[in-house]
Formats: sequence, structure tokens, C-alpha cells
Amino acid sequence: MLRANNCGELDNSNVGQKVTVAGWVNRRRDHGGLIFLDLRDRSGIVQVTFDPDKNRESYLIAEQLRSEWVVGVEGTVFDRPDGTSNPNMSSGEIEIQAEKLEIFNKSLNPPFYINEESEVDESLRLEYRYLDLRRNRMYSNILLRHNVVKFIRDFFDERDFLEIETPILIKSTPEGARDYLVPSRVYPGHFFALPQSPQQLKQLLMIGGIEKYFQIARCFRDEDLRADRQPEFTQLDVEISFVEEPDIFSLIEKLFSNLVSEITPELQVTSPFPILTYEESMNRFGSDKPDLRFAMELIEITEIDGLDIIDVFKSVINGNGIIKAITVPNGSNLSRRDVTELTEAAQSHGAKGLLTIAIEGDTDLPLSEIKIENIKSPLSKYLTAELVKDLSVKVNASVGDMILIVAGEKLVVNQSLGEVRNVLGDKLNMKDPAKLNFVFITEFPLFQWSKERAHWEATHHPFTAPKLEDMRLLGESPGDIKSRAYDCVLNGYEIASGSIRIHEKELQEDILRFIGYSSKEMDERFGHLLKALSYGAPPHGGIAAGIDRLVAILAGEPNIREVIPFPKTQTSQDLLMKAPSLIDNQQLQDIGLSINKIIQEE
Repeated sequence: MLRANNCGELDNSNVGQKVTVAGWVNRRRDHGGLIFLDLRDRSGIVQVTFDPDKNRESYLIAEQLRSEWVVGVEGTVFDRPDGTSNPNMSSGEIEIQAEKLEIFNKSLNPPFYINEESEVDESLRLEYRYLDLRRNRMYSNILLRHNVVKFIRDFFDERDFLEIETPILIKSTPEGARDYLVPSRVYPGHFFALPQSPQQLKQLLMIGGIEKYFQIARCFRDEDLRADRQPEFTQLDVEISFVEEPDIFSLIEKLFSNLVSEITPELQVTSPFPILTYEESMNRFGSDKPDLRFAMELIEITEIDGLDIIDVFKSVINGNGIIKAITVPNGSNLSRRDVTELTEAAQSHGAKGLLTIAIEGDTDLPLSEIKIENIKSPLSKYLTAELVKDLSVKVNASVGDMILIVAGEKLVVNQSLGEVRNVLGDKLNMKDPAKLNFVFITEFPLFQWSKERAHWEATHHPFTAPKLEDMRLLGESPGDIKSRAYDCVLNGYEIASGSIRIHEKELQEDILRFIGYSSKEMDERFGHLLKALSYGAPPHGGIAAGIDRLVAILAGEPNIREVIPFPKTQTSQDLLMKAPSLIDNQQLQDIGLSINKIIQEE
């Protein structure tokens, strides 16, 4: 071993001991004949002193040192002189007086500071990710990720689950996003696909009698990226036989609650996790991923007397649309710029506009005493004090608040106001980063209409079980069939999704047929699963949780790239390895492919 001790683990108990440490030069300081070195390894930092009167050879070598050089030090631990301790370091009360110094490797000047948390262009960080990983922020995130995954493995092992690895090279069975394809050299013209998830494989494991399975699975989806998406990502995959929804919910609530309690106890979990249907979530929060750290619920006001005489609302009501509002606490002081931003947020989801009613005046003034001069709104000429009072009571508004209104088709109104609510949560600092508000969302629609295909398609995936009592609607109103799918949402992010699966061959064929697969296509794409369902498939269900998203939320990071050791950019590029890249003609010939056209951007 080139070292016997870790830098950050030395303290007063080591005083008088001879130690050997190794790591990177975090900082070097020359002070009047003495050289002070902050030496860093992954455990922390320790101060090393070089005194020419005690060991001139080591002192002369220390004069050469620069940031990020890799060195080894042997010396004796002493208490720091009075008044020189550093309470910000775990080893801040001691120092090593060096007796031997060895340079293992020199370093070029890094392209950004490693020994301080300064703002660095993300492209530069990703190009030099091996340097970025040395920074405290990144190391802390990677350590958190390790602890989360270890906890998950222990949790499921204690509950008699088997961890089973499923193949990475599988058959292409498109289920939503585009597959990443891998050409076969042995079978020219044929392709493997990288799994979007182990969905069918875990169902086959249930049919195989495994009963309780989990896996920390790598998944791949060729889709447009966002802050919480990567082309390759990691998920916790779970499948269980002989279960129903409450069994899954209970298991996952225990997992997340216990995990937070042990790994990030400084965060607060609201328990028990509430359960909302998809319809209830959309109606109350305008989203199937509601952030429950703050209220500000959507309230329907369509039936309030007097609204139907206002032109902008009359046509909506006559067209069977709805009118909804949210109340912004102390919102009467929102600026014109704020209102413009909120209007644009509503319009981004199809709303024609956002109407505002500000109730101005002394906040101690009761609603019963407000007058029309207290009201500031583009609708002022249509409003009466009585109408505003009725509206305020309905939406729980008080003097000093602002009421925001959207009118139109139900889905547009819900989604538009939901987006406005989300923007306000950020703007008004309502999203407490120390709070973790989980919620289960259930009963998603089984089917959704695809405008591109002009056909119904599965909302989640085609293996999701329907509520059997709704199957009578298949011919007349398929959009009203509810599924047995569910999501677990945390602070506005979907962090887990699953369902009770179809375990009967005939029902699975009916669903595949309805979404457009012919008998031939069913056999070609899903024949292996349909055959397996014919051999005593048990009732089963499961869930998959996004490890990257979960760790990012626990770490307080806005982007999952901050908790992935080697992520891709927003445009799916690996700036470190320079991938994707061209391959030579011989490799193409080996797999029987030719490239007709290459578009290269200047």
C-alpha cells in the first residue's frame, strides 16, 4: 500500500502517530520559510507542513508542487498551534509534519478550479469529467448515489426478493420511445435492440415462478432529452406475483420512507403517501405529476351567477367548456411582467389567455366590505362587488390576493392552470427543498388518441391491465376505460411508474388488436410473451423507479446529469469520449451495412 491512512479521517486521536497519506495537492501555501500543503483524497483534506530545518530534502521537493499533482507523504501527526485550527475540516485541529515526500505524478493546469465550487461551463465539465468528479459537489453526489443503491439492494434482499440480471441485447418491440438498434454480424440484416425497460422480461420471470424479483437495471431510449432525461438511465425494476395495487403501494412507501430516514435524514417525508386518481389530480392540480409541497388548487367557477353575462365566458359556457381559477396569496402586488410570464405559461398549454382579478386594499379589510374600487382587472367593467365577493368565497381569496382565471375546454384549462400553478410555486418560493411530498396517482386512462396515427394507443404500455368492469366501453368510448396503472410522484416529478399486468393471453390479444396489431404482427413482435401467457401465468404487477431522478431530488440538484458519473449532453453527445462517432468501412462491412449519406455539421 502506498498509504496507510486517509486524509480526512485523521484527528486528535492520531497525535504522536507516524502516518502515511497520499492524494492530490488541493492547495500549496508558502509562509515565511514554511510550506503548507492541503492534501486531498476522497475522505477529505489534511494539512501537511514542510519545515526546512527539520527535513530540507522534503522541503525542496515541496517547493515544486502545484495543484492536482499526486503525491505521497510520510510524517508525524501534531496538534496545530493555538489559533490556527480550521473548524471547516474534519482534520482541522491537527497537521502532519512531513518527513518524506514522494511525487507520484504531475498534472497540467486544470481547465477549471477543482479546489473551489465556482461556476464552470457544463460542456467543459463534461469534456473533463474525470476532473469534475474530483470536486466535492460531484463526489458527494456519487457517494449519495452509492448509498441509495446499496440501501435499495439491502431492502429488497431482506424481503426475500431475488436480484436477477436481464439481457441488454433483446428483440425490438417498440413500446413508446424509439429503440437503440444493434446490428448483428452473425445474422446480416437482423438487429438486436437495447431495452427501453425489462418489461416483458420481468413478466416472463413471473411466469417462470420467480415470484419476487428486483434489479438495478440499465435502460435505453432514443428520445429527445430534458433536464430529467438521458438516453441511458438506471431504474429500480420490481415485479411480484399474486399482488394488487395496495401491496405495491405499501412496499414502495416503506422503501422511500426508510431510505430517506437513513440516507438523508435532514429531509422531511410526508407520510402516509396520499393516493389520488388521475382524474382527481388533473382536476385539483392540473397535472398528473402534482407538487404537493404547496396548495393553490384549481377550483371550478363555471356555475357562479353572473359569469355567464361576460362575453369572454359566455361562449365557453355555451360550448360546454369550463372556467377555473386559482388564488395567489398576496398576489395583488404581482407586477405586469409577472402577469405576462404567467399568461405565456398558460398559453404554452393551449389557453387563449389568462384573466386576472386583483383585490387591493388593507389586508385587514373583510370581504364583506370590499367595493368595486378595490378591484383591478381587465374585466372591471363587467364586475360588481357582489360578484367578486361570491367569486372570492368560492376560491378562498382575501383582500391582497389575486385570482387567475382560464376558460375553455376541460383538458386545456386544467393543464394551463396547472402550469401557471407550477410557475408560481417557483416564483413565490413555495417549493421547500427540505420537504419530500410523495403521492400515488392511479387509474390512468388505458388508451389515448394518437393524432399522428389517427388511432388509439396504450397510454402506458400494452401490457397494462384494464379495470375489467370498464372493458364494456371498448367499442363505444375507449378513452373512458381506466387502467390499473399507477405512478409515484415526488415534488412534481414522476419517480416511479408501474401497473398490474395482463396475465391472460386472450385479454392481451384483445388489447394488442385494438391498438392496431394484426395477428401476424402480434406473433412477430410479441409471440414469445403470448405463448408464455398460455402456460399458467400468475396474476402479477410491478413498478420501476428512476434512480437518477430520485438521487437528483435527494441531492437538491436541478439536473440528473449532476448525479450520473458520465452523462450525455442535452443533444445526446458524450463530450469526454467524443461519441457518437464514425466507424470505418471494414466495421460496416462486417455487419453488412452501408451508409448512404452522412450529414456533418460545420
